[in-house]
Amino acid sequence: MFRTMQRTKQQLPEAECVAILQQELRGVLSVLGDDGYPYGMPLNHYYCEADGKLYFHSGKIGHKIDAIRRCDKASFCVYDRGVREEGEWALRIRSVIVFGRIELITDRETIIDIATKLSHKFTDDEAYIEKEIAQHLKRTLLFALVPEQITGKIVTES
Repeated sequence: MFRTMQRTKQQLPEAECVAILQQELRGVLSVLGDDGYPYGMPLNHYYCEADGKLYFHSGKIGHKIDAIRRCDKASFCVYDRGVREEGEWALRIRSVIVFGRIELITDRETIIDIATKLSHKFTDDEAYIEKEIAQHLKRTLLFALVPEQITGKIVTES
């Protein structure tokens, strides 16, 4: 169903793809937007190694949510900052693309758990995290991207 990579020498192993998904703070989620146009938006994410899903939080209404309700298929792209080899100008960048289907999460305890884990990617301030979650919980929608394919590659800008 999904295409294989053309440049297999650049393909990253699955464990490295998972590490990138865990380490990077944000990526671009793309869905099928209004009138069939692609709609991509930068989002913070949490990758759960236990279930292999990517989790996102959002408001309960808007373009993104309307698109997800119409079609649950999505892709998510994450890439690192890249590194330069000594004396080189070109960056070596690792990227990961996840294709899958989105499921809405309604269980309150799951929402609190994942929102807490996502917040820990940015701060260890427990009081701040608890306050923010309590203040915004009623207006928060949590959704997961259930991967059907994960591929990663490394490219050199040259």
